[in-house]
Amino acid sequence: MRHSHITATQAPEDSVQIIKRVSPYLWPKGQAWVKRRVVWAMAMLLLAKVVTVFTPFLYKAAVDALAGDAANPATWLGLGAVGLTLAYGGARLMSNGFQQLRDAIFAKVGQRALRQLALETFTHIHRLSMRYHISRKTGGLSRIIERGVKGVDFLLRFLLFSMGPLALELAMVSAILFFVFDVWYLAVVVATIWAYVWFTFKVTEWRVKIRKEMNDQDTDANQKAIDSLLNFETVKYFGAEAREAERYDVAMAGYERAALKTSYSLAFLNFGQAFLITGGLVAVMVLAAMGVQQGKLTVGDFVMVNAYMIQITMPLNFLGTVYREIRQSLVDMGEMFTLLEQPAEVNDKPNAPDLKVAGGALTFEDLHFGYDDERAILKGVSLQVPAGQTVAIVGPSGSGKSTIGRLLFRFYDVSGGALKIDGQDIRDITQTSLHKAIGVVPQDTVLFNDSIYYNIAYGRPDASREEVEEAARAAKIHDFIMGLPDGYDTSVGERGLKLSGGEKQRVGIARTLLKNPPILLLDEATSALDTQTERDIQDSLREMGLGRTVITIAHRLSTIADADQIVVLEQGKIVEQGRHEDLLARQGRYSAMWARQASEEEAA
Repeated sequence: MRHSHITATQAPEDSVQIIKRVSPYLWPKGQAWVKRRVVWAMAMLLLAKVVTVFTPFLYKAAVDALAGDAANPATWLGLGAVGLTLAYGGARLMSNGFQQLRDAIFAKVGQRALRQLALETFTHIHRLSMRYHISRKTGGLSRIIERGVKGVDFLLRFLLFSMGPLALELAMVSAILFFVFDVWYLAVVVATIWAYVWFTFKVTEWRVKIRKEMNDQDTDANQKAIDSLLNFETVKYFGAEAREAERYDVAMAGYERAALKTSYSLAFLNFGQAFLITGGLVAVMVLAAMGVQQGKLTVGDFVMVNAYMIQITMPLNFLGTVYREIRQSLVDMGEMFTLLEQPAEVNDKPNAPDLKVAGGALTFEDLHFGYDDERAILKGVSLQVPAGQTVAIVGPSGSGKSTIGRLLFRFYDVSGGALKIDGQDIRDITQTSLHKAIGVVPQDTVLFNDSIYYNIAYGRPDASREEVEEAARAAKIHDFIMGLPDGYDTSVGERGLKLSGGEKQRVGIARTLLKNPPILLLDEATSALDTQTERDIQDSLREMGLGRTVITIAHRLSTIADADQIVVLEQGKIVEQGRHEDLLARQGRYSAMWARQASEEEAA
């Protein structure tokens, strides 16, 4: 499988591609309300900038009025010093008001884009193959989504409302300095901005690499923490708290080193920016001071030049942060879009029909499969499972028993041969209809951290309460649930850890009974339970299998002795096949396995 990776030093064309990926969310086809909001937000932005650039003129006029300069604009504005001061305050308030209005108008567009992207990514992750998920770390995956969505939010806000407006404001201020004063003011400002931007971008490029290292260390530390907490019991069993803490601390030490580099480089960046900005400010102020001394400029002009320099340096101060964050956002979004580009290994064919189950007969035709090309797991398995029959698959570890279950559910596609249900190749029908037709009770039923009711109803969310309770009765867990203080509203804890193994299995059985599938896959459903609990649950599973086609993958042979057919797998091939009594009479592999297990149980 292809695993592309976008680094902090991604090419500019990659950045352009990422921005192109985001733009449809801002300007979607057929959604005029979104476009209207974007246009209105940009109009508010433009108004805010025009008012901001005009405001220093009012400041200059007020200063000149107070200094008694007859040539000040108060004469043509018809306002005194107090009036000009009030107008100045009103202009500043208007500028802020237009900015807040811009944010309020755009908020719905931004949140809609984030929601759509997050949902698209979440949905895509569920479409990806089992092979992809077992090779990825869940904690790291969640961080990629989280950072990617935050990156989109940052890009939308700052690219639209910081970088573009900053360029517009700089152009307007530069024009004013050129026409109201002279070319030297413009030259100093342009030189200062050029030096500032060059220095900021160069240092920030270096800092982005450090930030990428910090992100990697953060993901690693987060993954170790989640992994350790998910395996809380195992950590306790082996008294490994100190070892886990040390492992986490090693990851955090790497994060600390990268974070310190980030802090030191930030201090260097900030001082360099302050040096350049101050130099430009002082140069322009010296020019203005000389103009006042020569009588060419008023004190108000001197103040106005200062106001404009401060006005453009304030957003410039954030340029480094904004640029770095935009670059980092592009990296984070790149990782998220790379995730979205991961191809789903198992796909429905175009216009694939739904599965039509007549009885649930299964046909395995010369199945070949391997998780990788180097090692074959199944090497030509052929098997007929008539509708309504129970077939048990047994064999040593690594023989391919559970693989057959995964292929039946189509977690993977076979590399050779075919797997059919009632004559329909499962590659030719929709996965949704296939999954609907098969109920699985695994070795360890994993429950959601919610109520018992929610976990049973997960089998069929539209089921009534009576149907949920009926499924619980059939799984022989209703009385246990009613004996709990909160009954069906009892929380099961993360992964169902508040329930015993047997209780979890019964909830899993109830969930599958509620789903009411025509085909059942029991994947070593009782092998993790004690003998008495196993016997009790075997009765429930036997009742559950009535009228259904059942594939039982078993470790304990005593649980499958009454199966209609027993298949012995070894090294990916069927070596024996038949009923329990027939296989014992053959004195072959099955008979030897039965004798070994019987002696082990007797010894125990």
